[in-house]
Amino acid sequence: MAVSGAEDAEAHAVTEPVDSAEPLEALLDCPSCGSAQVVQMLGDNGGVSYVCTSCGHSWS
Repeated sequence: MAVSGAEDAEAHAVTEPVDSAEPLEALLDCPSCGSAQVVQMLGDNGGVSYVCTSCGHSWS
């Protein structure tokens, strides 16, 4: 049985990787106000911290 070009392309479709920033915003809630509007920041010494864009609370 022959497979058409459309069926073959669909069978071998590769999903696009998810932007790494999206899961961060979805998984972290601000410990101060509970908002999911959290961004990741890189510190001067290479450390990682998080900042809530709703209330301004920051933590690492």
